[in-house]
This record gives sequence, structure tokens and C-alpha cells, in this order.
Amino acid sequence: MQTAVRRPTFDDLHLSTGKRTRLHRLMYEHGPANGTLLLLPIDQGLEHGPVDFFDNPDALDPAWVLKLAVEGKFSGIAYHIGLAEKYHQHFAGRVPLLLKINGKTNIPSDDDAFSPLTSSVEDAVRLGADAVGYTLYVGSTAQADDIVQLNEVRRECDRFGMPLVVWAYPRGSAVKSKGGQDSLYAIEYAARVACEVGADIVKLNVPVWDATKAANSPKPFNTLQLSEADALQRVVKAAGRTLVLVSGGSKISDADTLHKAKIAMQAGCVGLIFGRNMWQRQWNSALQMSNQVHELLAKYPG
Repeated sequence: MQTAVRRPTFDDLHLSTGKRTRLHRLMYEHGPANGTLLLLPIDQGLEHGPVDFFDNPDALDPAWVLKLAVEGKFSGIAYHIGLAEKYHQHFAGRVPLLLKINGKTNIPSDDDAFSPLTSSVEDAVRLGADAVGYTLYVGSTAQADDIVQLNEVRRECDRFGMPLVVWAYPRGSAVKSKGGQDSLYAIEYAARVACEVGADIVKLNVPVWDATKAANSPKPFNTLQLSEADALQRVVKAAGRTLVLVSGGSKISDADTLHKAKIAMQAGCVGLIFGRNMWQRQWNSALQMSNQVHELLAKYPG
């Protein structure tokens, strides 16, 4: 077994009975079922538009992606209410639902990024979801309104015993001027913000070192050149008692996908939320990749 940083346990998280029950289903009854998470997001149709489906037009059909979630043994699928209401019924009980309850298109500039609510925690309960997802744009000029909106969502999650998964994404002109959205400074800050505003799980990207951009980061981040693994360990520590998921991002090679998965687990993440790195592949390739990721996650039980 690989040596990994210790990640928080259920007891560390001080979960209510409802949250504990739902997270147990996600982490121990579906997917790898060993205390890790392998989630399949398909919210990109709203967030990115049609361009993401050119590599694999089959994935434009949510039923195709749901079949992949079942046969690839994912811990859950994440999408917006329209897809959940139109497609999830025939897969209910076979793959858990993480209802994404806010979102936006990528047509406007991200300088003032803000995702309004597209549904509610009550909708998630009605649909039998085991978690809700919320995108928080850390550093955006609209972050004050964003945090207020998230606070109401958090209170509803507490009321209904629903785990809250926060997509903590650094965005905005201030972030761009301080090293960029993929810098260690921005991602570590986003991890800490997610913990402090009450996220149970946070979705983050892997920090990227770019010497030119890093020079604009606040001290000492402007000179803090770390490996991806060491940078992720800092991010996990910053998240405290909030479980960390690493985002897959754009489709990359098989070797790079598995490398990203490995360093995430070694850094102490609870798992992976890989969308395009799965469903942008043809069927056999997608199943093969999910199987390889399962083999990796089996080495990091929780």
C-alpha cells in the first residue's frame, strides 16, 4: 500500500446522522466502497456548452453517461436538476445522485463570476440525492453575494442532513493579478475558504507552478516552488476537516490521468471527481480507465 497523508474520518467531521448516513452510502456502499470517492460530473453542458461533447458525441446523451456511472462503478453522478428529473429515475438506487444546485454559462467574463441557484436542497431531498454541489467563486468581485447565497444553502443542508460539496474555484481579475486561478496561492486559499464556510467536501484543481505568474503571487507563495504532490499536501492541510476531491479537468492522456489520481490520494484526498477524463473517451476506453482508477483507489482505504 502507498503511504498517504491521513485524511479526516467520519468522526473528525462531526457529521449529523443524516449527513453521516448519506456519506456512508457514497463512500462505503457504492463505487470503490472503501471510504474513498469516485464521482462522475456531467454538469458541463451548462458550464461549458456544446464544445465538451465533440470528442465523444455519445456523451451528449445523459443516459449514456449514467450507464457509464453504473457499469464503471462510480460512487455517484453529479448534474443539474433538469437532467436529474429527466434521466435519473431509471437509475435510482443504482448510482447515487449529487444534485448540483447552482451554475452559470461560460459566455460572460469570469471577472464577476457568480453562479445563481438552479434548484434547492429541498429538490435534492425530493429526488433522493445523497449530496448537493455548490460552486463558490473565491476572489470574484461577486464573492460577497456568493457567500451569502452559500450560507443559506449550508443552513438548508444542515436542516435536511444533506452533505454539502463545494466546488471552490478561484476566479476574477484579482485572482489573475495574483498568480492566476491555478496557482498554489489561489487553490490553497480556496481550500481554506471552503472549510471555513462549512463545506463537508471541497472540489479543487491541482495547483500548477508557473514561474512567470507565480512572481505576482503574495509572499512567500511567489517563491514557493513545490512538486504537484507537495503542493497538494499543503492544499489538503489547508482544508482541515473538510474532505478534498481532486478535479479531473480537461481530458488528458491515460498516464497523466492516473498520475493525477495517484498524487491526489498520496496527498490525503478522499477521492476524485473525474468527468471529461471519463466520458470524453469512447465506451471501452472509459470503462478501462474507470477500472484502472478503481485499482488505484483500492490502495487507499479509509
